[in-house]
Amino acid sequence: MAPTCLRPLMRYRSFAILFLTPLLLLPLPVAVPTREAKCAYIIIIMAVYWCTEVIPLAVTSLMPVVFFPLLGVQSSKLVCLQYLNDTNMLFLGGLIVAISVEQWNLHKRIALRVLLILGVKPALLMLGFMIVTAFLSMWISNTATTAMMVPIVQAVLDQMDNTEYDVTMMEQAPGQTSTVVELEEKNADPTVVHVISNGQVPDDPRSSEEMKMRKHICKGMTLCVCYAASIGGTATLTGTGPNMVLKGQMNQLYPNNNDVVNFASWFGFAFPNMILMLVLAWLWLQCSFMGLNFKKSWGCGTERTAKEKAAYNVLKAEMKKLGPISYAEFNVLLMFILLVLLWFSRHPGFVKGWATRLFPEGEKYITDSAPAVFIALLLFVLPANKPKFISWNPSASDPEQPEEDIKKAFLSAPLLDWNVVQRKMPWSIVLLLGGGFALADASANSGLSAWLGHQMTPLGSIPPWAIATVLSLIIAVFTECTSNVATATLFLPVFSSMAASVKIHPLYVMLPGTLSASFAFMLPVATPPNAIVFSYGHIRVLDMVLGTINSPPTVVPRHLQWHATLSTQLAACGAASSLFHGMVEHVYKQFHLESVTKEEASSSA
Repeated sequence: MAPTCLRPLMRYRSFAILFLTPLLLLPLPVAVPTREAKCAYIIIIMAVYWCTEVIPLAVTSLMPVVFFPLLGVQSSKLVCLQYLNDTNMLFLGGLIVAISVEQWNLHKRIALRVLLILGVKPALLMLGFMIVTAFLSMWISNTATTAMMVPIVQAVLDQMDNTEYDVTMMEQAPGQTSTVVELEEKNADPTVVHVISNGQVPDDPRSSEEMKMRKHICKGMTLCVCYAASIGGTATLTGTGPNMVLKGQMNQLYPNNNDVVNFASWFGFAFPNMILMLVLAWLWLQCSFMGLNFKKSWGCGTERTAKEKAAYNVLKAEMKKLGPISYAEFNVLLMFILLVLLWFSRHPGFVKGWATRLFPEGEKYITDSAPAVFIALLLFVLPANKPKFISWNPSASDPEQPEEDIKKAFLSAPLLDWNVVQRKMPWSIVLLLGGGFALADASANSGLSAWLGHQMTPLGSIPPWAIATVLSLIIAVFTECTSNVATATLFLPVFSSMAASVKIHPLYVMLPGTLSASFAFMLPVATPPNAIVFSYGHIRVLDMVLGTINSPPTVVPRHLQWHATLSTQLAACGAASSLFHGMVEHVYKQFHLESVTKEEASSSA
């Protein structure tokens, strides 16, 4: 909390940042009246506004439309083109498909089916939650995935706790006439108090060790969801905002890059890294909150306990509520699979894709946004119910058929309604991406990027792997306090300029920076998934920062908690960056990126 003397000033914090920032930075464009200085002036103001959020992120993203033309940095026509370019259309199409999946609860059906297959042993249950969350985050938003998964986790934990209480009470009072008033429904409100026949509330028979262990399991099970959501989004190009920022920046800064960053190439690079990060996160949470008792956690050679049976029954009950798969769900699943196949087969790299084989010069004209928008259009056309064929001749129709059915339209309502899309579409992210692309384009055209690259020439004496590692750690720390998309938008153009100055491949530093922007695990405000998990009350801020507050002494020594948690996050970034050298070289050879520096790009053009 702020000191008492400063509290009145805190009331004017937003006002001061909003108006003093442009005034304090005004000497920059006045003293140095060049396009580079004017562009830097707007970028610094936007960076401050994005970091402090004195106005909404999307509103800050609209500033280039006003101030770049006024200051003579770039024309309005060129600035506005960046707000709905090819990358944003790809993101828009992917979001519309994700909204249709959410609309028909297809993601919940997939989640419950996988959890029922994997089982309910503690270790397997956590692994199941993480696999399902990561897979869904690859295709729909991390926030929607977390909002759907956390209530399922909460219901399973509540049911396990209620069953454990009932079993413990019965074991402590065998043969007595006093009976425990059990819950009428297994998924009833967990705040209901158990009473005995004399009307008194009994003491909780469970030991303090059992209660402490249960709290640790609750923390681990809930944290695994937000961790997996952030990690899973990195696997696909449309999974999270920073990935789209990278694609847009590469297209802006290196227009002759031969589509080096597309859905198939990104998946081939990022999916193995996602698997590695997911396994590391699962092992860390398993060791921190459940210990290394494999017999207890994995259930090797043991039967299901009452708690595990109760958790399994909860999942079965939730699955039963969904009923059999509907016609609409089947259609959405079919469209989803078709979209993924179109993305992968458009330009695989090792063979000619459908864009080249079916259309003349298709590789030049067709990008990943075309199939995304095509499937999105089909979702507004295909019916949600099976069409009913009725005879054209009224006399030949079934006499018992109701007149209302005859008057019904042949096609029912479509799979997706625009009102639903308008309500669920995160338009702020679309504007945020557009603002970032406008900054990158203006920075390149004004000469600011070239100036920054020249200033970073001394970094050429540092080994490339050290540069990638340090930059990954900087991004990982910065993204804890700032939006992931805003972080990537601010840093990636700078990394590109630095790569050009030290003569290394731009992807060598831009790829680890992009992935590190999604690794925000330590604060509730870092990402919406963290905030959703934090709102359920099982964890505190210190639990997220330290990872294992009040952990069992047999798991992690208390004096090593901070070091272990920080080392885990930094190791994740370092392990990711250590994979980049060979992968980037492979991408370089496969796709023949035509330019590393802007001078080479312009000469080749």
